[in-house]
Amino acid sequence: MAEKDGRRNQIGYGSSYRKGQKQEIGGRDGIGTVLGGQVWMVKPDKEAKATHPCLWMQAGVVEFKNCNNFYDCTSCKYDLGMKKAVERGKQMSWQDAMRRRPDMDRVCRHSLTNRIPRRTCAYDFKCASCDFDQFFEDVWSPKTKSLPAAVNQVNGFDVPESYYFHDGHAWARIESGGLIRIGLDDFALKLLGEADAFELPLTGKELDHGAPGWGLRRKDNLADVLAPVDGVIVEVNNELREKPGMANREPYGGGWLFMVHHPNIKKAMKPLMTDADSVDWISREVATLEGMIEEVAGPLAADGGHLQPDIFGNLPDLGWNNLTRTFLKSK
Repeated sequence: MAEKDGRRNQIGYGSSYRKGQKQEIGGRDGIGTVLGGQVWMVKPDKEAKATHPCLWMQAGVVEFKNCNNFYDCTSCKYDLGMKKAVERGKQMSWQDAMRRRPDMDRVCRHSLTNRIPRRTCAYDFKCASCDFDQFFEDVWSPKTKSLPAAVNQVNGFDVPESYYFHDGHAWARIESGGLIRIGLDDFALKLLGEADAFELPLTGKELDHGAPGWGLRRKDNLADVLAPVDGVIVEVNNELREKPGMANREPYGGGWLFMVHHPNIKKAMKPLMTDADSVDWISREVATLEGMIEEVAGPLAADGGHLQPDIFGNLPDLGWNNLTRTFLKSK
């Protein structure tokens, strides 16, 4: 409960809101925002903080706004609405708000949104002509690994929070900028053992949700892995081609496989499991696996011990095809 209360204070659960009038925006009785043409007055908890502060909030244009679009401003309805208000002369732009600050306080938009350490803007907030902005969005961000903030353990298998899972044991995580990072989960990697190679798709390939998207090879055995989402491959982890064991050592970090772009992220992620659902699902998968092990190796210890990595390598009688068909849903 203490942990949940801490999260509540951080992300602002418990905020109250009511319908308001246009003239109330900018007043002291709450924070005014517009959604669907309706003015809403929001009062967040006094101790609440924005975990993903919006650029407009960080620039001081609005008092409180949490980003709910993964810092993909180009497809953000709120950002579009604010820009239209600026064009009509009803609102100051976040760029103009930043230009009013002292020189050393004019920091890069990626620093404002906590995506990089403090960096002073050298282009007068004209991001379209900034070489660093292009480098960050196109090169640095996709190639940089991310790590889970919290990880649950289920019988020795790691299940991170805020990751989405497909029932074929691929995971997906939404990254800042609106891209989806894909990998293979800890359960599958411990089940099949360290791969000799990953057969990864090429940049530009289109993935179909639920269809084979890539492969994992171990000696003469090949496993097809189903794609957790639709989308187009925009970046591949080439380091994993040279060091496939990294996937086992860092399944949710440096062992990521590739990045995907989808025009509607929420729609792409909707069929997947997250948090409590994924923990319950892994628990059921472990129970299924334990039943299979008992069929070939006899009863397991009753002390709730954890299964060791490389389950197939230690118990080849389980059958590679049997395991991939049961857990990866491969045919």
